[in-house]
Amino acid sequence: MGPPGDGGAVQGDGGPRAARPDPGARASGADPGRSPDRGRHTVLLGMAPGVGKTYRALQDLRRARDAGRDAVVAVVEAHGRAETALQVEGLEVLPRRTLERRGIVQHELDLPGLLARGRDARARAGAGEDPGGGRLLALIDELAHTNAQGTEHEKRWQDVDAALAAGIDVLSTVNVQHLESLNDQVMELTGVRVRETVPDRVLVDAEDVVVIDLPPEALLQRLRDGQIYPVERVPAALNNFFRVERLTALRETALLQVAEEVGARRLSARPPRVRDDVGGPVGTRGEHADGPRLGDDVVDAVRERILVLVSANGSGQRVLRRAWRSARRLRAHVDVLHVQRPGRSPSAAEKDRLRGLRSLCGLLGVELLVVEDDEVAVAAARVARDRGCTYVFVGVPRPPAGLRRVAAWLPPALTGARAPLPELLWRRLPGVDVRVVSDRRDRPERLAPQDRGDR
Repeated sequence: MGPPGDGGAVQGDGGPRAARPDPGARASGADPGRSPDRGRHTVLLGMAPGVGKTYRALQDLRRARDAGRDAVVAVVEAHGRAETALQVEGLEVLPRRTLERRGIVQHELDLPGLLARGRDARARAGAGEDPGGGRLLALIDELAHTNAQGTEHEKRWQDVDAALAAGIDVLSTVNVQHLESLNDQVMELTGVRVRETVPDRVLVDAEDVVVIDLPPEALLQRLRDGQIYPVERVPAALNNFFRVERLTALRETALLQVAEEVGARRLSARPPRVRDDVGGPVGTRGEHADGPRLGDDVVDAVRERILVLVSANGSGQRVLRRAWRSARRLRAHVDVLHVQRPGRSPSAAEKDRLRGLRSLCGLLGVELLVVEDDEVAVAAARVARDRGCTYVFVGVPRPPAGLRRVAAWLPPALTGARAPLPELLWRRLPGVDVRVVSDRRDRPERLAPQDRGDR
């Protein structure tokens, strides 16, 4: 009997579709902006280890192979799970590359070998030997994996980018806690900071995203049965990550992630033009089929624009991740702003945090603007007006310390104290929504429904 997680999938590509898509099939006419030579990417998304992502990916690869596709296991991480390893049997497996550094031997995806295998598939198709059309389908497991030094890329998701660019179709897997924009939320839910992350654009750009869904109770039973980790590791897992309330929250997060992605793709997709037998566009009052539609300029004119005000005090990345996820829901453009005082050299800790902010901006595909001004609110208001921003996201103001804490209880007229930054922004930006991003790490632990008494 195979592991749970084989059914009930929700697929995001402009709307929900069947639970078992054929990874060997290529949608004709889909994604007109995508190069026809680029490979098609299908991501299997799970809430936690053990839900059956790799098992399902191997099943899909086998079905594609049986249907005539040229299919190969480029890299699979079975983690000692017998049922998963059994699914590999009979499939072509690309040999891994072995690297040694300081006495540690690691086995990584052989990207050059995979690219050569893709060229071989196209050559055989040109000779009429491949009924699948010459596109290689490769399974590349665990997108968030960090490669060993000496490989072409730091992360495995970058290897996937290279394979897709070479015209190879890819099946890949990832857990929702590895998405970069969810890093703080996952920390709040589980108490664990995930260090290996994947840019959200990997899911955004994928042609298909499939949720491998499994009730937390069923996953916990699999864990107790030794199907996920060795028996000696089960008690520690049950007392830490694999707690029902945490799994429930991660499951909801995974389902919500794909639901939001489906909604975003529906909003951004242009409906195809349908012509009647006479040759005129239906319902267009005679406009040219390749001309602009009336609603296009309107959508651009009313589109929201978000300004994210980030500091170098440690909260900047949390504010940016929350704002980026809100921007996805609103289909809004994001500007990121850091204000520093003129002539003041940042400390070593601030420089390190700014480097982290630049790196995160790169992963999320946004630009970090750094301006100098003595007044943060003045600079932020100026940038917001210049760029037509409709939202400003800021972190929670730091609580006053020392004498400032005592002065905070007195009227500002007596102390000359400044108003909090959100209030200064409200005053300077009438008509602009100012959102304060709270730090939810100190809130009470969320209870599962059975712990709350809900039935």
